[in-house]
Order: sequence, then structure tokens, then C-alpha cells
Amino acid sequence: MQPDYLQKILTARVYDLAEETALDFAPNLSARVGNRVYLKREDMQPVFSFKLRGAYNKIASLSADKLKHGVICASAGNHAQGVAMSAAHLGCRAVIVMPVTTPAIKVDAVKKRGGEVALAGDSYDGAYARALELEKAEKLTFIHPFDDPEVIAGQGTIGMEILRQQGSHAGKIHAVFVAIGGGGLAAGVAAYIKAVRPEIKVIGVETFDADAMKQSINAGKRVRLAQVGLFADGTAVQFVGEETFRLCRELLDDIVLVDTDAICAAIKDVFEDTRSILEPSGALAIAGAKEYARQHKLKDKTLIAVASGANTNFDRLRFVAERAEIGEQREAVLSVTLPEQPGAYKKFVSLIGRHNITEFNYRYHKRKEAHVYVGIQVASRTESLKLVEALTRHGYPTLDLSEDETAKLHVRHMVGGHAPQVRDGGMSERVYRFEFPERPGALMNFLNQMSAGWNISLFHYRNHGADTGRVLVGMQVPPADAAEFHAFLEKLGYRYWDESENPAYRLFLG
Repeated sequence: MQPDYLQKILTARVYDLAEETALDFAPNLSARVGNRVYLKREDMQPVFSFKLRGAYNKIASLSADKLKHGVICASAGNHAQGVAMSAAHLGCRAVIVMPVTTPAIKVDAVKKRGGEVALAGDSYDGAYARALELEKAEKLTFIHPFDDPEVIAGQGTIGMEILRQQGSHAGKIHAVFVAIGGGGLAAGVAAYIKAVRPEIKVIGVETFDADAMKQSINAGKRVRLAQVGLFADGTAVQFVGEETFRLCRELLDDIVLVDTDAICAAIKDVFEDTRSILEPSGALAIAGAKEYARQHKLKDKTLIAVASGANTNFDRLRFVAERAEIGEQREAVLSVTLPEQPGAYKKFVSLIGRHNITEFNYRYHKRKEAHVYVGIQVASRTESLKLVEALTRHGYPTLDLSEDETAKLHVRHMVGGHAPQVRDGGMSERVYRFEFPERPGALMNFLNQMSAGWNISLFHYRNHGADTGRVLVGMQVPPADAAEFHAFLEKLGYRYWDESENPAYRLFLG
């Protein structure tokens, strides 16, 4: 007999420990996508994730004898914290098996909440296998992160809250978006919403490199993925649950897939509206809502996305910031071929016009042409295509690299190398490190101040969000122009350092 999820959700004991979270309107994101977007703020739970609901509901349902022996779970982190906190509240032992790839912030958080941590496996499946071994050896009760009716019901209380809270917000709900890893959240939310308001769409969201639920539904049976991407580690599940698969196949209206760049853009979107930083899996539903609205050309609809978690490593934010603009299609990454002649750079920058240059990488290669790797801030994908067309039309052959993973991940850091030919004509290369003021026109001012007879042989710049841009520039300056060159440096007004004898430059670039 199948569980009565409506009754289970209505009687779930989650509020002994979990909190009813806010349903917040996201004004900036709403304006950008042309729909009313609300965020269900599960990142504001005591463990910064929705997982506390299901974990507590399951553990609270155990007999006194089972509580006495203790519980065990396998988790990438958020379920682990939920189990640890729930067990501590109920006074029982909790053993947590976590993949070795789990971010340190999650491991430390589990330990602080009283959980005994054991690391095993590269993903959830490896940790799960080890947890089953320990369960038998130590007579513990396994708390499944998603494939358990009590866990599913606990997560389903989110759907119950959304429908109750929506009454105070304008607009009929068109769709609710939920991230899918093993499927517990999607199954629980869909079970409640479809029982009470079946006309509301419930859309699951997965990443392209961890789409086990979508593949399973398409195949009509559970499909085990050979491997999964780990950027959104909280949803990196190779094999969805049996019960969650049954519910999701029956109840979900659709599953939308998003990539890493879209997740990074969604993290930025939520930060701009709430000043909170979600983890990649926590922003998955927001990225899915944006993609679904784009695909279906939705306008003036009410969309609700579950912001499911905020447990991320601080160091990961460097990557998120790097990729967010590309994910939102607000940065064009281009390869531009410039003629190697005086004035070519200035003309190129003038063609860029009002657009802000976010990155500029170049190393002298040939006498006749220069290949420049450049990032340019744009408002949309359409604008970047127009920019490519304009540059090409003015004699600057341009290749759009915005979708090229090799270019974005690796080549941008590798533009350079030795250039012995920069000594041609008796002009040795002078290398200087500058701090440009981070404002429009700083590069053009540099080029305007330069003598037309000096050739730029190296240029490296990337906007990292500081108040100054760190720039490395190589220039070929005739010996006779030494005095003029030093006057140029002083007049420019930018801080600078002579790096011509720098050992790293001489080893790798000179």
C-alpha cells in the first residue's frame, strides 16, 4: 500500500526543530526575467538547508530502542548536518559517512553539531556503500537522504508552506521549481502541491552533468549514471531513489537542465536581491526558473524557486564570480586579430566604445598580426553578436569564445610565452606592472598617452572586482626615446613598477 503523503506532510513533526522559512519576492531578478519570482528561503534554516526537515521527521519517528542504538547516514553535507542536529536534539548518536570530495565547511559543520564523520568514496554512492557496512556492524538505523517516506514528507512541508504563504502575495502561482539530486525535495513538494493545487506546475531542475532523474523518467526506469559533475555537489547523485522516482515520474510536469555558468549567474542574482550567497545546488532551482521562463517565453507569471541551501566553500566564490557574467550572457569572451601596427590597439578600443573591458590578454607573436583574448561587458547575447559583427566589419577578424570551455577554463590563463622576436629592430622589451583605476576610459587614457612609435608586445589584465586593475604591459621602446618614456610614466598618473628584470618574467615570458 502506497503512503498517504498528504496526511504524512500535514502531520510531520519538522517544526520541533526546523523553521517556517520566508517566501521573498526577488525584485531585480523579476525585472530581468519579466516574471514575478519568489524565493523560498530554505537557506535560512538553522543548518542553512532544507534537509533538516526530512532528517528530523524521520529520526523523530523512530522507536526508543532504535534511538538508543543511534543513527547513520551517507551525505554530501546538507543531509548530514540535518541528521547531526536532529540526533543531538533527540539525544542519540549520529555517524555521518561523507564523500571525500565534500567541501570542508560541510565536514566541519557536521562535527560541530556532534556528528561522528567518516570519509569514504568520491561521490554519494561510495559513501552510501560504506554507510551500509557500518549500519550492520554497529546496529545503527540508516537515515536515507531522500528515498524514505518520512524524509519525503518532511521535505513536502515546504510545499505546504508555499501554498499557505502565497495567499499574501499577488498573482496566481504558475510554477514551483525545485532542485533534484536523489529526488526527495521534488517528490515531497510535488506530492503536496499536486494533491491540493494540481493546476500549479512543479518543475524539477538538474544539471546537464547530473541528470539521473530526467534520464530515468525518459527511460521509464531508474538509470544509473556512470559519473556525475561535482560543481553542484549537493545534487551530485548517480542513482535516484525508487520511491522518489515513482513520485517524480507521476507528479512532475517537467525537468529542466542547466549548466555551471547558469548556476553561477543564479548565485549572483540571489545575492543582488538578498545579499545571501547560495551554494551551487541551492541556486539550482533559480537557474532552472530562469531557463524555463526563457524556453517557454513566459511573461508576467508568478514563479517560485526553492533556494535550497547555502553551505559553500568561500574559495569557490572565485570561480562563481568568474563565470557568473558569462552565465548571464553579460560578458562576451572574444579572440580578436589586430594588425601589428601603431594605432591598432587604440582603434580597437574605440570600436569597443561604451562597453567595459573586463579582460585583455596578449603576447607578441608575429610581425603582421596580434591575437588578443578579450572579455567585454555586454547587456545580452544579442549585443555580443552585434559587437562581433562590428569588429569584423572594421577589419578585426573576431571569434566568439563565450561558449568555449577550454578558452574560459584554461587558455585565458595561458596567453603568453616567450617572444624573442620582440628585440627586432634593436628595441628591447620593457615590462611594467601598473595599477589602473577601475573605471571606464582607463585603458584608452593609457593608449592616448603612449607614443605612436612604441609597440605593445605584452598585455595582461583581468577585472577581479578590486578598486584598481592589475595590469602587466610589455612595450618596445627605442633607446633614443628613454627620456620620453619616463616622462610618459610620470604623466600617466598610474602607480607602476619596472618588472623588466623580474625572474618570473624572464623565465616564462622574456
